[in-house]
Order: sequence, then structure tokens, then C-alpha cells
Amino acid sequence: MSVEKHLKVTGTSEISWKDAIVQTVTEAAKTIDYITGITILEQKAKVNGKKITEYLVDLDLTFVIERDRD
Repeated sequence: MSVEKHLKVTGTSEISWKDAIVQTVTEAAKTIDYITGITILEQKAKVNGKKITEYLVDLDLTFVIERDRD
């Protein structure tokens, strides 16, 4: 039997929403083992004048809880 946990995280990028998603998963994977999926909950952006200056994403990370951890 496996048990999965969900964790809501927010990431940003000055390039695009896709880059924000990729960078957020990459950073989360440095401290969270066994990430099995993501759900994009929300996409937002900061605007300065007529230009998007920052892309923000809220993600639901899914990862498996390790049963036999020492």
C-alpha cells in the first residue's frame, strides 16, 4: 500500500508560467523525495504598466510517503 501526501506551493518566474512551474518543481525536488505529480491550481501575474513583470503559479505537489524510513 502507498500513501500520498499533497503540499501546496507557490513559485515565480520573470520568464513565463511554464518556467515558474518547472523551477518550482525543480526546487521542491531538492528537499521532497518521490514527487509523483502536480496539479496547477492557479496562475497569476504581476503587471507594471503594460508589461508582465512576474509570473506566479500555485501548485499542488503530490508525493509518496516513505514507509520504511530510518
